Amino acid sequence: MTQDQVHRGRTLRPGQRAELWIAEPAAGLAERVAEYTDLLIEAPNWLADDRLVVNGDGLLWSVDIGSGELSPIPFEGLPPINNDHVPHPDGATILLSANDGQIYRAPLAGGRATKITDDPDTAHYLHGVSPDGSELAYVELPRGQFGVPGRLAVLPVAGGERRLIDVGDGHCDGPEYAPDGDWILINSESFTEDPGHAQLARIRTDGSGFERLLASDRVDWFPHLAPRGDLACYLSFPRGTQGHPADHPVELRVVRSGDWTVPIMDLSLYGGQGTINVNSWAPTGDRFAFVSYPLEDDPTTRTVTVLDGPRRDG
Repeated sequence: MTQDQVHRGRTLRPGQRAELWIAEPAAGLAERVAEYTDLLIEAPNWLADDRLVVNGDGLLWSVDIGSGELSPIPFEGLPPINNDHVPHPDGATILLSANDGQIYRAPLAGGRATKITDDPDTAHYLHGVSPDGSELAYVELPRGQFGVPGRLAVLPVAGGERRLIDVGDGHCDGPEYAPDGDWILINSESFTEDPGHAQLARIRTDGSGFERLLASDRVDWFPHLAPRGDLACYLSFPRGTQGHPADHPVELRVVRSGDWTVPIMDLSLYGGQGTINVNSWAPTGDRFAFVSYPLEDDPTTRTVTVLDGPRRDG
């Protein structure tokens, strides 16, 4: 891989494709809506105007759900981005983590990006914006030191002093506000001494009430609540997985937010990194988007299966 590829993000392996899917938990269905053989897309966000945005090759792309057509969104003053991006509640702008380690805000229609953080020694991985649009949540760690546990931080969107929230000594990731604004959901390694054993948790925005949402033998990442707060989905890796790697057999599980122990939908697929790093629920709260990455020469990777339920290919 060239230095430019490292800077701009992952690329598809030979014989690999990126498939965009939409799951509808109430119907127990998952439908493939598009596939791409020349661009590795990641991390869908669902916008209020019923289109998606994804990142790929360091850019943000708009996706027409009906046709799957991709259109790059032209930004000025924005370095190549990664798969941590969150639409702002104003419906007009989006917050983005760039590969220079900083967080930016930019118009969804395209235009000049504004830098929110400006600390070259710290990497900022954005995952959440508060429902009122005033504050964002991210994970920070020293730039280039991926062996150091990430710390949960919140920062005014307008800029200013950041505040650290104590969630223990273990690495945390994926901080995302609940729709009521009272809680931040994360995955955390603070509940176990097993290396990399991430578990789902939440903490109040004032730093109190840190609690585990699910005690699991698997490695669970990226809890995403639906807009009504009634449903949630998360990404589950096999036990012993370190981090959230790409190209693994994983499960996407959907639960009712009042009981995280019983999945109401369980999807088996080949993916991981890029599948669902950020919240991809539709504004109506009945569907969510995700990405799989099948390999042509490996039949075991080519199917998204709704476990104990139907499946429909697009």
